[in-house]
Amino acid sequence: MTRRIAFDGIDNFRDFGGYAAGAGQLKSGLLYRAGHQARATEADLAKLGGLGLSVIVDLRRANERDRDVARRWPGFAAQVIENDIGQDAADEWSTFIAGSDLSVGSFHNYMMDYYRHAPFQPRHVDLYRRYFRALAETDGPVLVHCSAGKDRTGILCALTHHLAGVSDDDIFDDYLLTNDAERLEKRLPVMREVVRELTGREASDEALLTAMRVEAEYLHEAFAVMRDAHGSLDGYLDGPLGLDGDLRARLHERLLA
Repeated sequence: MTRRIAFDGIDNFRDFGGYAAGAGQLKSGLLYRAGHQARATEADLAKLGGLGLSVIVDLRRANERDRDVARRWPGFAAQVIENDIGQDAADEWSTFIAGSDLSVGSFHNYMMDYYRHAPFQPRHVDLYRRYFRALAETDGPVLVHCSAGKDRTGILCALTHHLAGVSDDDIFDDYLLTNDAERLEKRLPVMREVVRELTGREASDEALLTAMRVEAEYLHEAFAVMRDAHGSLDGYLDGPLGLDGDLRARLHERLLA
């Protein structure tokens, strides 16, 4: 199946359904992931409206939502899941970039540390919990996104795949689809300008691409800390995210064909 869905002003939009999941199949046209929609064109909005989305999960911080305000289509009626938990704390990326030497190693180390802590941040736990409940209780398709649709979104989509019974190979293959060479090349000037505005300095293309890509080791690290803290990925889903047997059964019924 074709996973990537082209939009003029929305980056990294794709369907993360359609995988074999245990004895079943994860439905297509039900689970979408993307970057933010602040630069959506009118044609993009019409296309989004045609997907029939029932829930949009916006994993961004308040400052990100204020900076890049999501555009909506006429008649928009989807439930939007977002929060402002922990907004008195410094923005992780801004804090890092201000003190970074902008080297490849610094970006790589930042990403590893980010994935080590992201599963336990209260705002992520709240958003992830509410996402799974909304996914079980609504009928239409769901869109999960953050700013770039790669890290916060990647963790949540991988957990969804695990819950549904998707194989580890497919979980990681889907996660790594973010590393589309054409997409990265197109986004490189944008990333360069972001770093320049935040720091007044220039970063190499290699360093910028390190910040823009995902790596299997990042997701492995997130999974490892979940297992260390809760015994297994299912322990993380059952514990912090509160996925009891009844909720799991409803999610399986909703997600699997």
